[in-house]
Amino acid sequence: MSEYIIEMLHITKEFPGIIANDDITLQLRKGEIHALLGENGAGKSTLMSVLFGMYQPEKGEIRKNGQVVQIRDPNDANALGIGMVHQHFKLVDVFSVLDNIILGVEPTATTFGFLQKAQARQKVMELSERYGLKVDPDAMVEDITVGMQQRTEILKMLYRDNEVLIFDEPTAVLTPQETVSLFSVPEGNLCSS
Repeated sequence: MSEYIIEMLHITKEFPGIIANDDITLQLRKGEIHALLGENGAGKSTLMSVLFGMYQPEKGEIRKNGQVVQIRDPNDANALGIGMVHQHFKLVDVFSVLDNIILGVEPTATTFGFLQKAQARQKVMELSERYGLKVDPDAMVEDITVGMQQRTEILKMLYRDNEVLIFDEPTAVLTPQETVSLFSVPEGNLCSS
């Protein structure tokens, strides 16, 4: 077993006329918290988008627990336990908080395929309590604060049992109070990059 949960080895990502990432290696051990720092345009979000499958690198490889993996899209990333909270939220305004969290991985009964929202609500509330991410599962996203929207995005990734969480500029859209709240999560359970 590898000592690293994630390895991005010699990653190069190019766009027309620009090299966004040039031979980047990043290795993460389970339980570590990393922050990528740099000016606007330095390639931080691009590198994390490669890890989350939103972009494909021209060169390099990604390993999960020592095994080379192909991450062709965010579904592949989620299947590997990699989740991303984007700077610009990916929520459906006319859905409830609960519906946004379970969207795409809705629990259904084995017979007749009926949605099992009671199970989903219980898991969301347990995660909310465990990580100090208070949300109202019945609130409509269009009616909640930006801070609660971010907590909804984080819970969406935790609901999927992701082991690796990527935060793309987590404080960019938050007020100073919401920023303090985000980094006050109990037990240091979340990290940002």
